[in-house]
Amino acid sequence: MGMASFFFARFLLFAMLLSFSYAAITPTSPLSIGQTLSSSNGIYELGFFSPNNSQNQYLGIWLKDPVPRVVVWVANREKPVVTDSTANLTISTNGSLILYNGKHGVVWSTGETFASNGSSAELTDDGNLMVIENVSRRTIWQSIDHLGDTMLPFSTLTYNLTTGEKRVLTSWRSYTDPSPGDFVGEVTPQVPPQVLTMRGSKTYWRSGPWAKTRFTGIPVMDASLTSPFSLQQDANGSVSFSYFDKNSKPPRITITSEGSLKIFHHNGTDWEVDYEAPLANSCDFYDVCGPFGLCVMSPSPKCKCFKGFVPKSIEEWRRGNWTDGCVRRTELDCQGNSTGKEADVFHPLANIKPPEFYKFSSTLDAEDCHQTCLQNCSCLAFAYINGIGCLVWNQDLVDAVQFSVGGETLSIRLAHSEFDGNKHKKKIVATSVSLTVVVILGFAAFGFWRYKVKHNAHISKDAWSWSSDLKSQDVPGLDFFDMNTIQTATNNFSPSNKLGQGGFGSVYKGKLQDGKEIAVKRLSSSSGQGKEEFMNEIVLISKLQHRNLVRVLGCCIEGEEKLLVYEFMVNKSLNTFIFDSRKRLEIDWPKRFDIIQGIARGLLYLHRDSCLRVIHRDLKVSNILLDDKMNPKISDFGLARLYQGTEYQDNTLRVVGTLGYMSPEYAWTGMFSEKSDIYSFGVMLLEIISGERISRFSYGEEGKTLFAYAWDSWCETGGTDLLDKDVADSCQPLEVARCVQIGLLCVQHQPGDRPNTLELLSMLTTRSDLPSPRQPTFVVHTSDDESRFRELLTVTETTQSVKNDS
Repeated sequence: MGMASFFFARFLLFAMLLSFSYAAITPTSPLSIGQTLSSSNGIYELGFFSPNNSQNQYLGIWLKDPVPRVVVWVANREKPVVTDSTANLTISTNGSLILYNGKHGVVWSTGETFASNGSSAELTDDGNLMVIENVSRRTIWQSIDHLGDTMLPFSTLTYNLTTGEKRVLTSWRSYTDPSPGDFVGEVTPQVPPQVLTMRGSKTYWRSGPWAKTRFTGIPVMDASLTSPFSLQQDANGSVSFSYFDKNSKPPRITITSEGSLKIFHHNGTDWEVDYEAPLANSCDFYDVCGPFGLCVMSPSPKCKCFKGFVPKSIEEWRRGNWTDGCVRRTELDCQGNSTGKEADVFHPLANIKPPEFYKFSSTLDAEDCHQTCLQNCSCLAFAYINGIGCLVWNQDLVDAVQFSVGGETLSIRLAHSEFDGNKHKKKIVATSVSLTVVVILGFAAFGFWRYKVKHNAHISKDAWSWSSDLKSQDVPGLDFFDMNTIQTATNNFSPSNKLGQGGFGSVYKGKLQDGKEIAVKRLSSSSGQGKEEFMNEIVLISKLQHRNLVRVLGCCIEGEEKLLVYEFMVNKSLNTFIFDSRKRLEIDWPKRFDIIQGIARGLLYLHRDSCLRVIHRDLKVSNILLDDKMNPKISDFGLARLYQGTEYQDNTLRVVGTLGYMSPEYAWTGMFSEKSDIYSFGVMLLEIISGERISRFSYGEEGKTLFAYAWDSWCETGGTDLLDKDVADSCQPLEVARCVQIGLLCVQHQPGDRPNTLELLSMLTTRSDLPSPRQPTFVVHTSDDESRFRELLTVTETTQSVKNDS
């Protein structure tokens, strides 16, 4: 009995030694196979493990509780020890941490160190294995400086530009083999930096440049991701990327053996993936579409060429091989030349992951960014990004992606002719400017005569006179319709074909003999729109080409009749949806948000990126038309004005527009600018969100205006309860709240407090921080205010010019 007790006691002692968890490793207390070293908080553990129950043993750090085990660091990745060996981890006489494998000697160590008073190894609560000098407590070595495949909170990726040293993540060879694999995650020393996944020497995935709190190529990167990230870059260009979090189950970033960069968090039961890139069959993979190719993010990602570019190889493109990319269709001409070619222009694209090979410019604001690129003939594109500033591109645009939401606005340099309606027709080349003018006018006259013969049309002397004026305005691609054709198409302006009524006349649906559907705007003789406004609209809208602007097809002038012929919009105007109790259900929040962004893109084109710079002066929901895919198109340019530069401001004694949409400075003083349109956009934005008319909204006993109600909503709930209740189930609360705040910023009393159009689109397409708005001045709105305003309109003889919103 006594002998049995003795052996049982020896067995218990042996078992305890095998499972003993050390507080520290010292020369006299090494760590052997079967023993572990734990952090004081019990989260991390250091010991030997065998992946997939193989014969190979590795020294590693893992999270203690989760099953299966999650290994976050491995020491001897390239030299495993065998299970039956006498391997142990100990401290050498010079203070180094060494992994000794019996007769095989030292298979891993921390390298040459020196500790005069000896050292010990401890595992911290952050999962960091540290070698510390005994007396001074100086850190001699730490595992956090030698990353494996995983970043833990307080880990860092670094790039020392002075020494060229990098701290990177390296994937395992496979799930059962910790040896270094094919993929490396690293941070770049660019300004601003970005994170790359490399496969050998080739880029596999790219985060896009860092913008203060986010990566521009990761649109989902917001507060929903588990941990706050930090990226620091010093004056020498050296960079450090890290994140800080000390949850009970810390999040982690891991690069897998397949090359995916994953961000995990623990939900208390299991690990969940917050983010993963690249995803299979997606635009995440680097340079899918080749130079000047754009990968459109969708369930079935596809490549297309940037505007003004065509596939380099049509045959390869059709086969789905896009790697050759695209080539420019029309050569650039920078500032124009003596042969009459006009200077290059910029075409904006929203929701874009900024391409590779960018350069940072110290330009201070968006307009300087634009002008700097415009004046540098080697500059092919620019983007002004909140949190970064100005980025420019001087070489092929590579790895560009278009997201459905998020991303940045990228403006691409194109030849001016790419915006010309006749850009694909043959050009007449003459030896002198005068001969060129004669030939062009001759062909214009011939084309007009051919149209007359083809349609057996009676063209009035008014039309000939007006057509001469239009030719002098260099109006491209405009057809002249005779009255008989229009009357036949509209069934003699039948009431059943009437689409709407505005301050300047009626709009009718029509169908030409070839089956093409059109919309005809018939100007009323009492509308107040004379030849000047009519010519203005024809000239402007025929020269402006953008997917978010309505397209004019032609005109008709006979006697007192003045008619404009437009492309037909199947879904009529936006107000027919958002103010209708039944049809409003057809445009849920995602569709409304797409419409809002589309209007902003059209406005950016008008203000900044078209060959003409235009202030619309009558933006409102009834002037936003919707095509068959519910894409918005800005219409009605009769009141628009051309301007130069971005700080343009003018004054008029003829105040025209629509009550409720006019900015304060325009309504009271006649001063208008780009910021006047921004104000109107803000009114539309609040109407689209709420489904309420600015002119008819009244809430509570106080009769609060829509502005007042939106302000209270933003102050109390962040703005989410302003959304039309009929579509509340489809909303993204953060998106709605952001749009309410943007709307309030747009309707600020002082023009300088409103965003410009570039800033507006950036606010709508990114998650950058927004400034706080001030309480709108027009929140306090009395009948006396309205009476005074109407008196002002009467005094300036503009009452007839003020349109009533249908």
